[in-house]
Amino acid sequence: MSNAAATQLALDLPHRPALAADDFLVAPSNEDAVAWVDRWPNWQAPGLAIHGPPGCGKSHLLSVWRTRSNATMLSAADLEPGVDPTRLLGTAGAAAVECGAAGEGADETTLLHLYNIVAEHGGGLLLASREPPARWQTSLADLASRLGALPAVGLQPPDDRLLAAVLIKQFGDRQLDVGEDVIAYLMARIERSFAAARDLVQALDQAALAGQRRITVPLARDVLQR
Repeated sequence: MSNAAATQLALDLPHRPALAADDFLVAPSNEDAVAWVDRWPNWQAPGLAIHGPPGCGKSHLLSVWRTRSNATMLSAADLEPGVDPTRLLGTAGAAAVECGAAGEGADETTLLHLYNIVAEHGGGLLLASREPPARWQTSLADLASRLGALPAVGLQPPDDRLLAAVLIKQFGDRQLDVGEDVIAYLMARIERSFAAARDLVQALDQAALAGQRRITVPLARDVLQR
């Protein structure tokens, strides 16, 4: 097969990252948030807010908590104006909501009603965003007061040990066998963020497929130079 033909076959096929609780990597940068999730249902408030940079594990923790609490998973776009929160909840008594950077995308009135219903029935509400709710530009005073009273815990950028573990997990999720020399090479050059690790692993996977090559230091060098 020619290189051009091989390149055309390097499609961006979806992969399934592991989302079980045992697969979550616990480190000093996220251990407080993990402890809060593990504490469910013994929260002293109707909900919890977790916040942090892209790719730091917020979605993973939402999934872990959803399994633990039998919550329904919602996005900010699901909280449209006029939507009945009871319909969104269905038979679930709890909701995990992935919000925009600072709550953008969610209708404030719908979010307020969702909060009230969950609190009234003794359920739970887990919000995830880049910014803590106290920094959201909320125009409804009732919603602002409720969100401001929620415990908020941040997930921090990774240290070297966690970043290396994230790289290994990202490769493992894609069923890619990568040597320690490649991990060490990437660690000396990668931006210190979860998003950078995720994007780099995706780029290496695509390059390996396109060139029908193993992921080695020379391939990593080629991808980083691009």
